[in-house]
Amino acid sequence: MNELKPKLFDVLKGYTKKQFLKDFVSGVIVAIIALPLSIALAIASGVGPEQGLYTAIIAGFFISFFGGSRVQIGGPTAAFAVIIYGIVTEFGTDGLIVSTIMAGIFLIIMGICRFGSLIKYIPYTITTGFTCGIAVTLFVGQLKDFLGLTMNSVPSEFLPKIIALAKHITTINWTATLIGLFAVVIMVIWPKVTDKIPGSLIAILITTAIVYFAKLPVNTIGSVYGELSSSFPTPSLPNISMKLIQQMFSPAFTIAILAGIESLLSAVVADGMIGDTHKSNAELVGQGLGNIFSGLFGGIPATGAIARTAANVRNGGRTPIAGIVHCATLTVILVALMPLAALIPMTTLAAVLLVVAVNMADWNSFFRLCKTAPKSDIIILVATFALTVFFDLVVAIEVGVVLAALLFMKRMSETSDVKGWKYIEQPDVTPGEAEKMLSISKSIRVFEISGPLFFAAADQLLQIQAKQYTKVVVIRMRSVPAIDASAMRELRALVERGRKKGITVVFSHVNEQPMRVMEKDGFISYVGKENFRKNIVDALDYAESLVKPTTV
Repeated sequence: MNELKPKLFDVLKGYTKKQFLKDFVSGVIVAIIALPLSIALAIASGVGPEQGLYTAIIAGFFISFFGGSRVQIGGPTAAFAVIIYGIVTEFGTDGLIVSTIMAGIFLIIMGICRFGSLIKYIPYTITTGFTCGIAVTLFVGQLKDFLGLTMNSVPSEFLPKIIALAKHITTINWTATLIGLFAVVIMVIWPKVTDKIPGSLIAILITTAIVYFAKLPVNTIGSVYGELSSSFPTPSLPNISMKLIQQMFSPAFTIAILAGIESLLSAVVADGMIGDTHKSNAELVGQGLGNIFSGLFGGIPATGAIARTAANVRNGGRTPIAGIVHCATLTVILVALMPLAALIPMTTLAAVLLVVAVNMADWNSFFRLCKTAPKSDIIILVATFALTVFFDLVVAIEVGVVLAALLFMKRMSETSDVKGWKYIEQPDVTPGEAEKMLSISKSIRVFEISGPLFFAAADQLLQIQAKQYTKVVVIRMRSVPAIDASAMRELRALVERGRKKGITVVFSHVNEQPMRVMEKDGFISYVGKENFRKNIVDALDYAESLVKPTTV
């Protein structure tokens, strides 16, 4: 159960006042960083600005309290904006809440079932493909507010969105565009001044003051969303139906997988920064609880945020207390200052997310993979990217994983091979093998199998053919690391065919996993334990003893 024990309970032993002060300061700084991002990501997701803060507060608390990392900071992230926008557009708020809670349940199940280590089996090509795809979609999604276009609604699909933006480009608000560009310049230059205060916050403060005091004709959060609530949310359940649950199953599963990947990647990065090791399964449980309660309190999906987690580490945070302080600080901001957020220009929030979109996409890795990776990996990379952009993230991950699995199985099947031994001396034989191969009876045939024997490679066994004069077939399996049920079926059929022809099948050097599968299948007793030999020399001696009475 230690794998599921929250990291908080481990680090509180010997916790000092000095470390608390460091955690407190770091938590406050991270809250300042999270404030503009939480609001911007909520708006980009198609929900109200308050819901971004609800998510950072509620989900962030549970992720810090019950998670498996010392320094993980949870909250809304850019990776979810695209998928949330699609859910809200098609299924409304009820669909979003149901999918968020279901994703949390999936994450808890994944943690309890010790699936934390399995996340690493998601190929790098898939994560790179959908990350770049999300970046492109998120970037395009901010152009309406950044340019101040006059549009009633923006389609959720990529191509219709591009067409709609092009049709309304003549409505561009140059004042809003200049304010947005100014915000981008601030965010680019400010880190050269200091990294203690985020450039996004400085950009928001300066541009908000300019728009407010100069009374510029620029849309603000208040003019678009009305008065913002400063009250803390209360838990509530949506209108749940079995049909809605069925419709949300696939999006919820995608959210869970995405949350698991992003949170564990963030935890690994943090481990390298502080010299610690996170508990992956406890982290999944913490993420699950965070998403369940985020949904119940009207928030959106959340996960570990790499940038905020790194900021936490850089500012001295070393325990989950920093994450809890971050949540408490955001709560104070929500209650005391939320109405002032109505003054923030929409173009500035769009500028913040444009910078986020540019920074989150690893285009160097994308194009390097396109140049250097095997064709199968390039297919997975480009397919995942294109499906994320032109369809949605749900389809992209599902197709990407299936495509990766199929291409991997194809590659593995190509490594499996069955060859008949020729009666000549070979350089890689063990002492005694060459002499045996030169002297064995004509009625003995030897075949060597290489590579894993699984359903995609099971047909290789059809290459094992006997001659009319064959009495014994020796199958050497020293290079077979694993075997599955499909290959077992083919082996059993091979032995059955041999028996009908009066041929004995002898197995040489069967490794641990294949032997265990054969024993569980009852194959060893079916063939006869005496027909399994420890090495090829022993197998050939035994084969000679079987044919000796019939040879002249």
